[in-house]
Amino acid sequence: MDWQELTDLTNGQPFVVERVRLAGSGVAIEGRFEPPQLAQLSVNDQVFVAAFVRSHGSIKEMERIFGVSYPTVKARLNRIAEHLDFVDIDPAPTGADVVDRLRRGEISAQEALAELERSR
Repeated sequence: MDWQELTDLTNGQPFVVERVRLAGSGVAIEGRFEPPQLAQLSVNDQVFVAAFVRSHGSIKEMERIFGVSYPTVKARLNRIAEHLDFVDIDPAPTGADVVDRLRRGEISAQEALAELERSR
């Protein structure tokens, strides 16, 4: 069974994978695995995202490929984006990071306390 069949079978409902078999070695791993976010999208949305990446994010190219208007491409991208969590590219510093910066004199004790409080 491939992802497309699984996505069709689940009809867009959330699902959990409980067993994975490594094709090369035959080793099976059991547990509770959530599929990646992109795999949870409908097959049509997966194709749309793949086309967007392949076209280097060119909305003009997406218009040509799918035969739709700019607003239609933007609306679809926005709808898909609502289903995806984004990685925090500016994560809160760890306690060890804050203490190191305090030791080096880069921040004051009050600033260190404030950062530690914010990261809770």
